Amino acid sequence: MPRLFTGLEIPSTIATQLSLLRGGLRGARWIDPENYHITLRYMGEVDDRIADEVAFELGRVRREPVSLTIQELGSFGSGKPHSLWAGVKPCPALFEMQAEQERILRRLGFAAQTRRYTPHITLARLKGTSDHEVASWLSMRSGYSAQQFTVERFVLFSSRSSVGGGPYLVEEAYPLAA
Repeated sequence: MPRLFTGLEIPSTIATQLSLLRGGLRGARWIDPENYHITLRYMGEVDDRIADEVAFELGRVRREPVSLTIQELGSFGSGKPHSLWAGVKPCPALFEMQAEQERILRRLGFAAQTRRYTPHITLARLKGTSDHEVASWLSMRSGYSAQQFTVERFVLFSSRSSVGGGPYLVEEAYPLAA
């Protein structure tokens, strides 16, 4: 059974820029730049019939290209940090695209997401890294921002069961057109 999620690919220029942040943090397992992405909706393991339905229904999405900017760095896991991320500047078009996909997947029987959507690119998974170490790493990189980029498609990714995810395969691509 494939493990599926929808997401946005990161241009190689932005991925290279983000990859230069790697290092200097004990307990970090850095994500390979070719696996950087912005998740829109995680589905988990699904059978082939449901995967086909998902792929078909996502093909009905009609959205315009979206301009995004990476504006900050942060971590998830207060008290026990588990990942470092690069955050995406709030963008109504991105939130609308994500909400539309959420509605489609709910109609197909997927449970509602319980967490508030926070668009980001995971840079590293953390194990045994203290709050203090993460805060120090982030403070040395405060004020980080990347250039703006335009997303011209969203994709249906699959992944195999592995530690930290990846490699991610593009199963379907859905162009965004004006």
